[in-house]
Amino acid sequence: MRTSRRFFLTGASALAAAVVAGHASAQDVIGDILKSSGRGNWDDQFDARASQTGKVASTLPIFSLQTVAFTEQAVAQYQNIAGQGGWEQVPATKKLQLGVDDPDVVPLRKRLMISGDLSQGAGISTAFDSYVDSAVKRFQLRHGLPADGAMGKYTYAAMNVSAQIRLGQLQTNLQRLKEKAGTLGSRYVLVDIPGAQVEAVENDRVVLRHTAIVGKIDRQTPIVNSKINEIIVNPYWNAPVSIVRKDIIPLMRKDPNYLKDSHIRLFAPDGSEVDPMTVDWSTDDAAKYRFRQDPGGNNAMASVKINFPSPDGVYMHDTPQQSLFGKLMRFDSSGCVRVQNVRDLVTWILRDTPGWDRQHFEAAIKTGENTPVQVVNPVPVHFLYLSAWSTGPGVVQFRDDIYGLDGNEQLQITSSL
Repeated sequence: MRTSRRFFLTGASALAAAVVAGHASAQDVIGDILKSSGRGNWDDQFDARASQTGKVASTLPIFSLQTVAFTEQAVAQYQNIAGQGGWEQVPATKKLQLGVDDPDVVPLRKRLMISGDLSQGAGISTAFDSYVDSAVKRFQLRHGLPADGAMGKYTYAAMNVSAQIRLGQLQTNLQRLKEKAGTLGSRYVLVDIPGAQVEAVENDRVVLRHTAIVGKIDRQTPIVNSKINEIIVNPYWNAPVSIVRKDIIPLMRKDPNYLKDSHIRLFAPDGSEVDPMTVDWSTDDAAKYRFRQDPGGNNAMASVKINFPSPDGVYMHDTPQQSLFGKLMRFDSSGCVRVQNVRDLVTWILRDTPGWDRQHFEAAIKTGENTPVQVVNPVPVHFLYLSAWSTGPGVVQFRDDIYGLDGNEQLQITSSL
């Protein structure tokens, strides 16, 4: 409960309370929302915090035992919501945003109330006011979308997935959570593939969280359980055969200077360097060569590469294309994982490695020299697939089922828009 000039219980808190206590009051809450026709008395009933029914941001690791418990509560909450008919579709015909007065704001308000993003005390009206704005932003944060408060196509698509389908997504992911939660160790790195996010976890607390770029639908990032054993400062980049065939050979056909301009050298199987001008680029014969890019500003991995044993040969790395981290859908790599602000993560990984504090690390980058560093106390790393979970009462997180592993095509929002 929050206190304003009057006491009130927000919609999500009421639902959560009903779930935990086993009462039927959740039915009454949803009924009140759907039947409400009164306009909110903004100055009397609640303050601007009324839309916030629990902070979306959390230091709780995704794969913690607490997350399992909260996700079980979320499953019960969504069973109640689905049992009462769920929510109605919000007409996706207009860009609703702060300041708009439109009849479509009414179903939007009802939808946000049922999911607990907007207090039922906000009332039902056609005004897209600051309370609806805050509620939409909260919804967007819970769904991994940019929290701009505007109703665009991705927000509508996420909002109009039915409560029954969201319930199924939670149940599917709860099983994934139960399999791994509490087994990853006291200090580890997690890559959540659908969330395109990296967590550095220590003593059951997220100490660093990074935006990531993961594999495209046709070049998927695999499930990995390994240990980070090496950091390479100013790495060489060896192009995988898939990239050679799909990207480099077509580029060379268009621009014969592409390899030279990109500082990529060609090596034969015996290790001798090959002149690109002697290769027939009209065929795929070039795929038998090794393509190695020199360290430097144009290197595909930029300043650093994070290595660990993997049957798929994947790794984590920096990127010269920093603008990609600002994209709405960050599924743009060939299977490896690009990490924003990766130097912070590397500094944390190398904490126990003598002589590799942040200052020395930065100095090594400036030399431009390829420098492998063996990690003392290798850090466990896990690439896992989780698209729905909860980190607190009323805080249910959903992500795009980018690789279609949740069993319902409506959850593959990226590929449907």
